[in-house]
Amino acid sequence: MREALFYKRVGDGVECLLCPHRCIIPSGHTGICNERLNTMGRLEPVGYGKVSAIAMDPMEKKPLYHFYPGNNILSVGGVNCNLDCQFCQNWEIAHDTPETVELWPDELVDMALREDAIGIAFTYNEPVIWYEYVLDTMQLSQEQGLKNVLVTNGFINKEPLEMMLPYIDAMNIDVKGYTEEFYRKVCNGSLRYVKNTVALASEGCHVEVTNLVIPGLNDSIEQMMELAKWLADINKNIPLHITRYFPNYKMNMEPTPLDSIQKLYDTAKKYLNYVYMGNIQGRDRNTYCPECNNLLVDRRYDTIILNLEDERCKKCGRKVDIVLK
Repeated sequence: MREALFYKRVGDGVECLLCPHRCIIPSGHTGICNERLNTMGRLEPVGYGKVSAIAMDPMEKKPLYHFYPGNNILSVGGVNCNLDCQFCQNWEIAHDTPETVELWPDELVDMALREDAIGIAFTYNEPVIWYEYVLDTMQLSQEQGLKNVLVTNGFINKEPLEMMLPYIDAMNIDVKGYTEEFYRKVCNGSLRYVKNTVALASEGCHVEVTNLVIPGLNDSIEQMMELAKWLADINKNIPLHITRYFPNYKMNMEPTPLDSIQKLYDTAKKYLNYVYMGNIQGRDRNTYCPECNNLLVDRRYDTIILNLEDERCKKCGRKVDIVLK
């Protein structure tokens, strides 16, 4: 079994230093994520190589709209999570015991190459807790010229993130709400660590942010305004995906009203250049030039790149933050 990174011995147990929970784990037990086992003072990633889900997905499904739009990426997930969001959309693999298959890093990279994928996305459950497997695979993937994507809740400590960032090409980070109270009561986490991840990651790779809106919990205009202003202070060109809640896992309230999503979209657009409404049929998912409103990426049916040359708008010449082949 591979030894885990980022832990230290504390008395008769070990302290895991991977995420902000900093679990103190007695021998024979795992921490909150159920992924890292203390075996007589040696922390081991018990889910290493155990894959619960794998598929070839369009990049837009991550969602990443400004990173190689129109390309397919091999998407893979493990099991478990270090948060406990009551609305979890993938709870069957994040909080249950799904069937898994064994797939080693070199096998996953070979599969991506065979399928002519642009790279590998670690997604579906929380890839942070799959740290050693993700890191080992990313290093091999990068050597083969593939792109590495992390779809994450961002609940990770600074040192592990800094070690992994040189191998990450793009991240979608889920900012689940914009108050500490929401994170504490609904997710068993903390907003400030996620904010640190967004700020640090944006210095090292392409970053997009998702915010899933839940009625009465994180859907206020004030919260969206603060979220958008904070992102704009980092970079006004960070794409924000505002997505609609549907009942799942421990939550059974009605889906988010469409007019609420529209109002939050309108609010965010006052501060950010690129805002999208996710998982809503019939809403505009296209990308427009923030300078002249020229249509740049058409996503009505297939994803079609239009009016872009050398990552600039053909009409006005503005540099557009879209990573192309």
